[in-house]
Amino acid sequence: QVRLVESGGDSVRSGGFLQLSCTASTNIFETYTMAWYRQRPGKERELVARWPPRRLSTYADFVKGRFTMSKENRNNILNLSMSKLEVEDSAVYFCNAVSDSSPTREYWGQGTQVTVSG
Repeated sequence: QVRLVESGGDSVRSGGFLQLSCTASTNIFETYTMAWYRQRPGKERELVARWPPRRLSTYADFVKGRFTMSKENRNNILNLSMSKLEVEDSAVYFCNAVSDSSPTREYWGQGTQVTVSG
């Protein structure tokens, strides 16, 4: 069982910056694809960024050039740095981990709220 805990959500003005963190209960970065999703009010959950083990991270078009993921391997932390925030980025952001081997195991964090005001 893997526990994921997000932190860093806050209220900011448009154009601002936030860094979200996802702390995993154990070292899973070498065996799990890590990802950030978000769910905006009234919308379905959508993929923001994804990072498979030993491969490059990829980003949704709507965050390219503004959001960047990074890892703190020693502390099992996955960060999402978000710059030039827009009102449309307001959402609950979730950390996700999916195992790269069978049987597939998937874990979600509880989410952290990001609110961007104009």
